[in-house]
Amino acid sequence: MDDAYEYGQIAAANSLSDVWAMGGEARLCMNILMFPEHLPFETVQAILRGGYDKVAEAEAIVVGGHTIKDDIPKYGLCVSGVVHPDRILRNNSIQKGDVLILTKPLGTGVLTNADRGGLLSDSEHKAMVDCMAALNKYAADAVRNLDGVHACTDVTGFSLLGHSYEMCGESGLTVIIDSSRVPLLPGADSYASMGLVPAVAYQNMNHLKDKVALPKDLPSHVHDLLFDPQTSGGLLYSVASQEAGRIMEALLKACQSPAVIGHVDGPSAHPVMVI
Repeated sequence: MDDAYEYGQIAAANSLSDVWAMGGEARLCMNILMFPEHLPFETVQAILRGGYDKVAEAEAIVVGGHTIKDDIPKYGLCVSGVVHPDRILRNNSIQKGDVLILTKPLGTGVLTNADRGGLLSDSEHKAMVDCMAALNKYAADAVRNLDGVHACTDVTGFSLLGHSYEMCGESGLTVIIDSSRVPLLPGADSYASMGLVPAVAYQNMNHLKDKVALPKDLPSHVHDLLFDPQTSGGLLYSVASQEAGRIMEALLKACQSPAVIGHVDGPSAHPVMVI
């Protein structure tokens, strides 16, 4: 991001997500900031203000931090949270018959590539930034006390398919993703069709080539977006089918565009299958 304040917001939102992905609540945060000495003070201040404002929105507290001299600016948070032992969500406790729900649309990797080339419209840029800066707190709060939530992960750099594979763990079960139901950010399909795909997406493809079954007629841009590395992506929930309606109802009140994108089935030749 070129805007320092937006950069701070997105980095903080991304850092906080791991606590919410485990069903917890963020409490204490420490800034970790690396920057070159020639970076203007106002830029450093804007990064930290962006992070501070997101931590405040998360109802957590910044209690200090560390600064390090480095040639490339880097910022994030070390986050501590709390969770009741009986409500801890793991990323590999899916169950056969579960419904998969994603709380944010995909496409941030492709769109940031397009943004570097100055191709995004103002509305596409705003939608991208708003999505990355949006806290997963609201989704986590909405389902925290609901029955039937079996597993959760946040979708970040390993892509939707990479994190879906993580959810399989050693369960022997199969995650089935319906590509037609996966929500996308405005413009993501168009820019993916133009080939504006991040290098990390190809790393994800290579890592998962023996683990994911893909239909031969899957459009290339959809294929690429399923491997697209996300920054501050949404939460991916695996929930009991009989509770899915109630959980979706709660998420629709808390998030902009949650969507049922698949289900969990029995063993197959590949842990993840796209249809």
